[in-house]
Amino acid sequence: MTATARTVLVSSIILSLALPAAAKTPVTTGTGGAVATISEPASRAAMTILNQGGNAVDAAVAAAATLGVTDPFSCGIGGGGFMVIYLAKDKRVITIDHRETAPASVTPGVFLQNGKEMDFDQVVASGRSVGVPGTVRGWHEALDRYGSMSFRQVLAPAIDVASKGFKVNDNFSRLVRENETKFAQFPATAALYLKNGKAIAAGTTLRNRDLAKAYRALAAGGVKVFYTGPMARALVDAVNRNGGAITLADLSNYEARLRQPVHSTYRGYDLYGMPLPSSGGIAVAQALNILEGYDLKSMPRARAEHLYLEASRLAFADRNAYLADPEYVEAPVAGLLSKEYAARRRELINPSQASTHALAGDPYPFQNDVSVPLRPSANKLIAEGAHTTHLTVSDQDGNIVSYTYTIESWGGSGIVVPGYGFLLNNEMTDFDFSGPAPNVPEAGKRPRSSMAPTLAFKNGKPAFSIGSPGGATIITTVLQTIFNYVDLGMSMPDALNAPRLSERNGMVTDVEPGFPDSAQARALEKTGQRWSKTPEEIGAANALVFHPDGTVSAVSEARRHGIGSAMVQKSAH
Repeated sequence: MTATARTVLVSSIILSLALPAAAKTPVTTGTGGAVATISEPASRAAMTILNQGGNAVDAAVAAAATLGVTDPFSCGIGGGGFMVIYLAKDKRVITIDHRETAPASVTPGVFLQNGKEMDFDQVVASGRSVGVPGTVRGWHEALDRYGSMSFRQVLAPAIDVASKGFKVNDNFSRLVRENETKFAQFPATAALYLKNGKAIAAGTTLRNRDLAKAYRALAAGGVKVFYTGPMARALVDAVNRNGGAITLADLSNYEARLRQPVHSTYRGYDLYGMPLPSSGGIAVAQALNILEGYDLKSMPRARAEHLYLEASRLAFADRNAYLADPEYVEAPVAGLLSKEYAARRRELINPSQASTHALAGDPYPFQNDVSVPLRPSANKLIAEGAHTTHLTVSDQDGNIVSYTYTIESWGGSGIVVPGYGFLLNNEMTDFDFSGPAPNVPEAGKRPRSSMAPTLAFKNGKPAFSIGSPGGATIITTVLQTIFNYVDLGMSMPDALNAPRLSERNGMVTDVEPGFPDSAQARALEKTGQRWSKTPEEIGAANALVFHPDGTVSAVSEARRHGIGSAMVQKSAH
């Protein structure tokens, strides 16, 4: 995660006064504001802002900026994201789309050479993969419209961490090690994260003074500092020296979008998620609509989980076929979200036998559409970076933010902007490299995403928030956590920490280390479910649960990604 610093306004002395020292914990319950992130400095930044009277939006930006320092390989001001906000006073959910856009020079053939798709990894580690960053514009819109503080105030904690440094942990060092070859190609990146060509060791104090400088500039001059002037010129030069074609006009023309959330219902809950160009909200809602037709609570766990996997498979078949930037593609969203369409898709599931590959359905008859749209055929599942971050914050007034943002692959493009200390995204690789497909590259287009920050309500009151990083596995992580919590009756910590199974309409289901030999796996194998040969950790989720007695639980990972950090303003005793 790459992005954010802190102003000279709040010294570390104020920080330590504002926040009593506490052991890092992934689960905390109490009253007042709450935060869950994957990084303790980021959670502390949010808590500092809440304790200074800021609201959930202010605190979310502070946490995100600090994650840009401590988790720079997942997120930062060189990327983009999706923010879902609940405004308690208005009882309204709004979303801010600050997804990266394709530069104006881009054509659908940008990733083709002699009629063939270019090598994916080669494209990633180049300027060609960099989309126009939207993070800073998104933060500005959030603060300007719904926050109560300025950049100067909310960036202060991140500036402090970037200036004074933080101790690199094993996970951080491992991520650098895995990207040594990519990082070594770019001098500014190598200078920051490598020592004699090798990853900086765990235990090293890492200071990112250039990022602190970038944040101070934003704190002093606001959003325009990023999109015009010296920082913008440095960004353009870094991209174009490495095979890209971004212009100053691309940056100055970038706009965030305020969009209506995806609204769906599931077993008495009202769910609000991110709309296109993120496919996350639609795919999660569609899969839940399919599952809603089953009495999952009365079933053996293996049968219920089999149905979860098959519902996910069907949702992904439709997602891959139809969904893309709504300003370029007329996607059949109403049909995909229809309960009647879900019932038709449900008929394709064999309750005792796994399918191998689902075809896209035809959602058009299930929406009020008198046109005769083209019905695209299902296309292959493209590689999608799994390395993002999710955070969630609430405040004492009941406002909530569920926020997922990213630079795409671990370390993004690998290009650090010289003099400013932040990594640039490789978000352009989220487009299909060739067509015909709804998600092909086009000038100004936003690549389809899987980010799925979600807010759930019951009887009009907040019930929980959930989200995760993980590329296309974001959808399954959010879906499975809701399934575990609502249908299997797990507590949120158990639902979040359960072994993750990610079925994305492939020949095998991605699973985590230790799962294939478990009794749970053997029970599912009886239905024909099959697992990936190389299990890997999936996601790094964060959640809030709002209890009837007015308390809130912040829930982060107990094991994944080096354990998360959950905090509340006043702990329950």
